[in-house]
Amino acid sequence: MSSASEHPRAIRSFVTRAGRITAAQQRALAELWPKFGLEFRAAPLEARAVFGREAPRTLEIGFGNGENLVALAAGELQRDFLGIEVHRPGVGRLLLALEARSLNNVRLICHDAVEVLAQQLPPQWLDEILILFPDPWPKKRHHKRRLIQRPFAETLASRLVAGGRLRLATDWKPYAQEMLATLSAVPTLRNEAAPGTFAPRPAQRAPTRFERRGESLGHEVWDLAFRRL
Repeated sequence: MSSASEHPRAIRSFVTRAGRITAAQQRALAELWPKFGLEFRAAPLEARAVFGREAPRTLEIGFGNGENLVALAAGELQRDFLGIEVHRPGVGRLLLALEARSLNNVRLICHDAVEVLAQQLPPQWLDEILILFPDPWPKKRHHKRRLIQRPFAETLASRLVAGGRLRLATDWKPYAQEMLATLSAVPTLRNEAAPGTFAPRPAQRAPTRFERRGESLGHEVWDLAFRRL
């Protein structure tokens, strides 16, 4: 287990916005969080304690309102899913969806993903990691806030099992190119597409509001898929 001092986090890749939270979402946070939520602790998770079984595990970082995560969980009941999101309205909305569909293979953490990966998820614990439409921080002075940078990319790779998959998507071309270069430089990751190229859009990914917004603005979407060697 690593201490917090070994993973300094002075610059965050997100800004916590209050946002409007509905009465139903607030109820979900109060009543459903004990069932689906995990508190952040600097101690490694144990699969049986979290899910009550050993099964393939997928992590989605920054799940937004949870459209993709709930669709995947409903379609793959034999797999367990962990979602990380810092914005409480989105967490509340996903909690309501999990309750409505009686899904029990999803757990949520409302905390900074960098700290969760560094301190709470054990090495070689995940079969798949999804990072869909992370904030591109388009202004040059904000590039230091981008989530996908070399240290975090190496942490992501270390949390995957051998053969585990890392999938990403963005509608911001400069960020897509930067992510492609960053991940290609990690020696334990291999591009599933040809080196230096992007991957086709996976059919199982449910369109999120970020993807729909990008498409409405005429943005192209770039997908990346890497495997842990």
